[in-house]
Amino acid sequence: MIRDITIGQYYPAKSILHRLDPRVKLVSTLLYLISLFLFKSIPGYIVATVFLITVIQMSRVPISFIVKGLKPIIMLLLITVLFNLFLTRDGDVLFHAWIFTITEGGIRTAVYMAIRLIYLIIGSSLMTFTTTPNELTDGIESLLHPLNKIRVPVHEVAMMMSIALRFIPILLEETDKIMKAQIARGADLENGNIIQRAKNMIPILVPLFVSAFRRANDLAMAMEARCYRGGEGRTKMKPLQYKRRDYVAYVSVVIYVVAVFVIGRYVPLHVWIF
Repeated sequence: MIRDITIGQYYPAKSILHRLDPRVKLVSTLLYLISLFLFKSIPGYIVATVFLITVIQMSRVPISFIVKGLKPIIMLLLITVLFNLFLTRDGDVLFHAWIFTITEGGIRTAVYMAIRLIYLIIGSSLMTFTTTPNELTDGIESLLHPLNKIRVPVHEVAMMMSIALRFIPILLEETDKIMKAQIARGADLENGNIIQRAKNMIPILVPLFVSAFRRANDLAMAMEARCYRGGEGRTKMKPLQYKRRDYVAYVSVVIYVVAVFVIGRYVPLHVWIF
């Protein structure tokens, strides 16, 4: 399960998405996530699905690698579906037993929320799959640069976010090693009730926190040894510059958002079918 978590990982490939400016990918990802909540109809989901499939094909990231990142959220997805299924009481009642009631609206809402959650994870993951941590830092810093006028430490915030993303795969790998080491020493991490499993996690969490603090201290010492003093007055080896493909990407995303809003809200399903 630990190896199935792909959030924060970078997948090297030669694609148009990898060559895009990181600011374009950050803004486009934000607009895409917002667009998932602008419609509540099947035509809207069809447009979002076509757009997402197109972007995946352009990224050249294997679909198996993307799907693998969905495994850790299966439990969250299941809980979301169950809550929407049993707590939504719109439409005709299809099933009722004791305190459990399933309605047409509950099924529709549960399916829509499951699809939205899956699309949300895939869409946000594609940004990290196609953007290196350094590019992500530069993009965040550039987009938040106007906040410097109100004395917000933009560079430091961007650096912290980049370091956090970079530490995710490192800590996951460290967790996997610790779990295997504890299992080799006879630790039982799978059997027992919830309380027993929580107690069994202590031999994993303690060395993991020690390792995380040690890595953070080593990183801080390395940055001080290289005379790092923050972002003020620093230059960049590769300054960000918009190119023609970046403007095309902006226009394409805006067209998608407008299309999914209009089609998802005002175009009935029978127009698509017939």
